[in-house]
Amino acid sequence: MATNILMPALSPTMEEGKLAKWLVKEGDTVKSGDILAEIETDKATMEFEAVDEGKIGKILVPDGTEGVKVNEPIAVLLGEGEDASAVPPPSDIHSAMASIKDAVSKEAGEAKTTSKPEALRVEAKAQNNRSPLVGEPKSRSDFGGRDAAQAPGPRPEAPKGASTLPQGEGDKDRVFASPLARRIAAQKGVELSAVQGSGPRGRIVKSDVEAAQPGAAKVPAAKPSATPAQAAGIPGITPLPDAKLFYKEGEYEEIPHDSMRKTIAKRLTSAKTLIPHFYLTIDCNIDELMTTRAKLNAQSPKENGYKLSVNDFVVKACALSLLRVPEVNASWTETSMLRHKHADVGVAVALDFGLITPIVFRAEEKGLAVISNEIKSLAERAKAKKLKPQEYEGGGFSVSNLGMFGIKDFTAVINPPQAAILAVGAGEQRAVVRDGILKTATIMTVTLSCDHRVIDGATGARFLQAFKGFIEEPSSMLL
Repeated sequence: MATNILMPALSPTMEEGKLAKWLVKEGDTVKSGDILAEIETDKATMEFEAVDEGKIGKILVPDGTEGVKVNEPIAVLLGEGEDASAVPPPSDIHSAMASIKDAVSKEAGEAKTTSKPEALRVEAKAQNNRSPLVGEPKSRSDFGGRDAAQAPGPRPEAPKGASTLPQGEGDKDRVFASPLARRIAAQKGVELSAVQGSGPRGRIVKSDVEAAQPGAAKVPAAKPSATPAQAAGIPGITPLPDAKLFYKEGEYEEIPHDSMRKTIAKRLTSAKTLIPHFYLTIDCNIDELMTTRAKLNAQSPKENGYKLSVNDFVVKACALSLLRVPEVNASWTETSMLRHKHADVGVAVALDFGLITPIVFRAEEKGLAVISNEIKSLAERAKAKKLKPQEYEGGGFSVSNLGMFGIKDFTAVINPPQAAILAVGAGEQRAVVRDGILKTATIMTVTLSCDHRVIDGATGARFLQAFKGFIEEPSSMLL
């Protein structure tokens, strides 16, 4: 029997990916364990293996397709004795999948509705039918809040060809299109009201008109895509207007978001708005550290040697500080606190196409040379998008170091599900007073971003106190 090969979830947080390259073609026979394709997630490129044996009957998603949703059919596998005639058209396959999803959603909605008192349903219906004020959402469901499940029935759709801007910002019958799109539409004889806009708030752009056929029937106005705030389910957040509304076409270069940039935007928007951050800053004298580093690097063997950086000492000091103040080495859940048994420290790595935080696991058990070589290996594979999900997901703490760029101090956004991140600035010569005498010293400023649900002010201060002790006396890391 023909079976669908579905887009796999290659990491716990993966929602969609890019089908970079097929390594098989239609008609090829495969068995369990054979590599079928290369798939790009937001962080890495991974190989996708077959789990059953059979023959590739039809490839539904071609090479290079971006934004393929998890569990969407990407190919059809034929069983023994079947041929390509057993493969239904792609449209039938996707229609069947859509029907299943709709049925599941309907059952879930009915279950939620029947579990609520009748009075709440009547009140929700009355609230949904109330005429809202200009610019006011019909309910919190407009922002992806908890009321989304309570709203009975679909919301009224916008009239055909209507503006997607709020009332007062344009006529209801006006069609929003760029000047270039209008000119091309006039040349091709395309009715703009029959074109589905893909631009911000349903605006029609050049590519929409070029793909349209003259004489096509009118279509409803496009619904704006969800903003990161809406996707994060933050009630009461009014989305910002799209930047394209403020600039003329031709005065900027439009660079489409890749999957990594979309994930960074979504996760960090959620982190900054949902996690109650607070910050603690401390200065560390790293004169002794710089002397120790120079001595150790001079002793490095020529073969299989090492070259220690200040960041290697920082990672080791963080790991030991997490053991001394274990309350910081934790993650928040709605029902409990997860106290981690080992110091798994993430190290932020800047890439040409984004940011990733590979993890040095059990850093408290590793020496400086091992940590140094491991960080270099992780960074190289991160830039080549060859990291495995288990190498960058999870962890209990992160370090973000911008000292090599001359940044004196900064604050970093916490990387969920962790509860803290240390922002490390550059070491620089500063004037200090010791025993009443003015001297110079190499000072490094660090700032700890804390999740206040997990870490209290005094707890974060104790962590920085321990960190300062290890950094200013590197030999204490051996004790």
